[in-house]
Amino acid sequence: MRLIAVLCAVLLPCGALAQDFFTLKGHGGPVMGIAVSPSGQIATASFDNAVGLWSGETPQWLDGHEAAVKSVLFVDDTRIVSAGDDFQVLLWDTETGQSRVLGQHQGKIAGLAVSPDGAWIASASWDGTIGLWSMDDGAARVLTGHSAGVNAVVFSDDGQRLYTASADGSIREWDLSADTEIRVLLSNGFGINTLVLNETGGWLAYGAVDGVTRIVDPRNADSIADFTLDRRPILAMVPSPDLTRLAVGDGEGFIMIIDTAQWQIVRDFRATLKGPIWALAFSQNGQNIHAGGLDDTMYSWPIAQMDEIGPMQTADRSFLQDPETMENGERQFARKCSICHTLTPGSARRAGPTLHGVFGRKAGTVSDYSYSPTLTNSDIIWDKTTIDALFDEGPDHYIPGSKMPMQRITQQQDRDDLIAFLKRATETETQEQ
Repeated sequence: MRLIAVLCAVLLPCGALAQDFFTLKGHGGPVMGIAVSPSGQIATASFDNAVGLWSGETPQWLDGHEAAVKSVLFVDDTRIVSAGDDFQVLLWDTETGQSRVLGQHQGKIAGLAVSPDGAWIASASWDGTIGLWSMDDGAARVLTGHSAGVNAVVFSDDGQRLYTASADGSIREWDLSADTEIRVLLSNGFGINTLVLNETGGWLAYGAVDGVTRIVDPRNADSIADFTLDRRPILAMVPSPDLTRLAVGDGEGFIMIIDTAQWQIVRDFRATLKGPIWALAFSQNGQNIHAGGLDDTMYSWPIAQMDEIGPMQTADRSFLQDPETMENGERQFARKCSICHTLTPGSARRAGPTLHGVFGRKAGTVSDYSYSPTLTNSDIIWDKTTIDALFDEGPDHYIPGSKMPMQRITQQQDRDDLIAFLKRATETETQEQ
């Protein structure tokens, strides 16, 4: 019966979608983006570098990114666009599973939007620019003007203008006929992460690092409603298909549902006991809300029953455990390694290869992981000296060009404790096999 419920929730035509709680599990890292196609199919973007296209409980994996995928959207039922930490915008054919590079930035890509006519994709990047990529002829345009990374982008209803939000605290409006900035619509003071526009309804919603959740008039930035609570940051914001509701996800694990006709909160739900809500999407019929956070799983609640079902059953991952319960070496592993790596055989679709048997292993040789050329061609043998150097210098200096995120462990004792823990953990796993 469980499988039948999931299949019904995912596969039935949009008008027949069941109002039921379900999960989509299979990623090897946190779910960072969710999209729903015109027919109701679901796509998920993950820290494991992959996009999952779901038909029942077994997804079609779209593997092509070389780093975490943060944003995904459907152009139509047969085309998906995705982007993330490898600076690339990829266009996927869902029927063949093939992709091509649609655009390239010089920094991580935080947001995507498709023009109303489906002809252009806009991308918001931490390199401070907005990319515009033609779906037809490969034409590319770049908008500059923000003084910090750009986090979100939306098209106007007629596709002639663009609104963008940035870590510089501003929302800006752009004229796409001339690729020029029209104005700074507003300045928040803290970075703005999310944007939702309903020009016909006369409102623009935004969420910021300081927890601000506001609705303004896009013509003059006059305030319409303010739903700022003592929770921060705001990380996700999405409208229902009919624009009558707005869902907001924050860094403390809450999902707030706002009625956009009365401008009042109709649900304020603790969706996860640990960690943030990074991704939100409504089902095609607007009856369910899909969410992603630190788990490897997408959760979907019927909005009318959210309080009855309760929050995510957070996975027992080491980076979610109480740090006071761990000795220092394990704590360093939890903070720096565990979101990408396992200690057991098999890389399990993680963003990095398994560390099982890492000591004495040549870099770039785990068979079930796709490495960057930097690691494949490396002569590094992982041992106490090389692991210490990796975290002392940081991956961007020790092995520049690898997929590893920029991070360091500055204290020698912390590095020593991490290495001792890894030695014990990997030897234990080897003996158990």
